[in-house]
Amino acid sequence: MLLLTKAIFAIMIGFLASAVLGLIMVPLLKKLKVGQKISVFVGEAHRKKEGTPTMGGIIFIIPTIISTLFLVITNKIAYTSNLGIVLLVFLGYACIGFLDDFLSIRRGSNEGLTTYQKLMMQVLIAIGFFYIYMRNGGQTSWVVGTLHIDIEMGWLYGLFILFVLVGASNAINLTDGLDGLAGGLSAIAFIAFSLISLMVGFEDIGIFSLILVGSIIGFLIYNTHPAKVFMGDTGSLALGATMGTIAILTHRELTLLVVAGIFVIETLSVIIQVLWLYVFKKKLFLMTPLHHHFEKLGWSETDIVKLFWVGGLILAMAGIIFGVWL
Repeated sequence: MLLLTKAIFAIMIGFLASAVLGLIMVPLLKKLKVGQKISVFVGEAHRKKEGTPTMGGIIFIIPTIISTLFLVITNKIAYTSNLGIVLLVFLGYACIGFLDDFLSIRRGSNEGLTTYQKLMMQVLIAIGFFYIYMRNGGQTSWVVGTLHIDIEMGWLYGLFILFVLVGASNAINLTDGLDGLAGGLSAIAFIAFSLISLMVGFEDIGIFSLILVGSIIGFLIYNTHPAKVFMGDTGSLALGATMGTIAILTHRELTLLVVAGIFVIETLSVIIQVLWLYVFKKKLFLMTPLHHHFEKLGWSETDIVKLFWVGGLILAMAGIIFGVWL
């Protein structure tokens, strides 16, 4: 019962803090004129969104960090090395995304940080992750008990961490193309990981995930169609890297592929499109990521988001079963 109370409180405090901060940040971002630049390759419906404030990830990032620290200070949850790693990655990738958004706005284009600059920052965060992880006795083998997989990776585990963080952050970044799409799917995925974490003995990570779920739901008040604010790279990179971090720390890397299945499909659609175009000299999809393909088919934005949310929910439920039994 105590754990259930903590879980409910975690969601509530995250939601309330995010909803209130949104009331302040949305008008402020408009006043600062941090408007999103829309790609010339998307449809007219998206062109109308140009100028909508971006960097909205701040609305769920700040409440999540403050709420987590509040629960630690009041001894509602214990501070652990795992929680420290999650906060490091969450804040670190938020800073990368913030710099990327800031430079894009300053230059008046979609060009922010260079690929090299992003990678170097991500490498530094991965090194910090690996150092803290190893200092506190983390295992460097990839283990999947039910599949009898046990591969000792040694120092290569650091590269594995980097690969997961970069892959997960880019997956959510690619999916963040329709109002409420990435936010809603992220909330669903973090609910799944919170339940998995709590059931397999990672209470600190589980409670953090629930705070983040509440904060994302508060953000969705302002991000669902028609969006008053976009999360930007500030939010998408932070969410993706944090999701990957939680998968690693709970040793549920394969579960990540299931829970975050829609993000994986969106990313694969881009990769397949590039390869198909190279080999066959024509497109397989009308446009990628996949949500744009449905738009080109004539689907409304809200119908696409609903479809993807339902798909994400089904995969999250499957992921919970897979993750607990793994």
